[in-house]
Amino acid sequence: MKELAESIVRGLGIGSVYALLALGFVIIYKATKVISFAQPAFMLAGAVLVTYLVGPLGFFVALPLAALATGLFAMGIERVAIRPMIGKAAFVVAIITLGIDVAVRVVVNAFIGINVRYVGDPWGVATTTVLGVAVQQRHIAMLAVTALLVTALFLFFRYTRMGLAMRAAAYDQEAALAQGVSVGAVFALSWGLAGALAAVAGTFAAVGESVNEGLWLIALVALPVIILGGLDSLLGAVIGGLIVGVVQELTATYQGHIDLLGANFSVITPYLVMMLVLLLRPYGLFGTREVERV
Repeated sequence: MKELAESIVRGLGIGSVYALLALGFVIIYKATKVISFAQPAFMLAGAVLVTYLVGPLGFFVALPLAALATGLFAMGIERVAIRPMIGKAAFVVAIITLGIDVAVRVVVNAFIGINVRYVGDPWGVATTTVLGVAVQQRHIAMLAVTALLVTALFLFFRYTRMGLAMRAAAYDQEAALAQGVSVGAVFALSWGLAGALAAVAGTFAAVGESVNEGLWLIALVALPVIILGGLDSLLGAVIGGLIVGVVQELTATYQGHIDLLGANFSVITPYLVMMLVLLLRPYGLFGTREVERV
């Protein structure tokens, strides 16, 4: 039972990273109706920037500054490369985001260089015992930061004018334009928020590890997460991320007891979950079910 509880807590910590990445995907999709495949690049860029700032500034200053800088960078990318494509097919814009992802990662990889880079780890391997369960402090921090950011996003979307404008644009862009909402500003802010969230996710994914060119692969797990939670559901992104994290960690803990599964079966569990959800509930647990009249 203790091993089970510890695995669940680790899964919630890892799932928090997935949830932040998935939130970025969902925010951009709700605003623009396009899936942005540039999130892995922003994740890597944010983590690399932290490695440069953490030395002189410390982890707790470097992280928010890197998130802000990555968000502004994402807004600039949107203005230069995405805004001129308004009105084009969603598939075309999605392909452009793939190009952005590759281009940004090539540039960021040059800043990684040949030396090992670290984002730092203010918690180290320190553990805290909660109800007899040993919990790594880094996992508690991941979960706490995710909860804080999700709460801040909820308050922003619920109680601010810009948040209301983003909700209106997500519901009906033409109606929002008619009411004086700047849809261009909504698009830019959605990219900025997604970039900042990706930077935080990338940093926490690299805590205690080195930052290398392969860090962006973690972002691929966000795709099963948004399928599970629902492509247009912020709540689904959070719950889906936590579910996938827990399932993956439980599989990693117990896969050794079943010879048939092998040693790395946990790596593919997010995609198995995605396939199952697509078969049973294609629009996700919290996604909007589209009904078309024929």
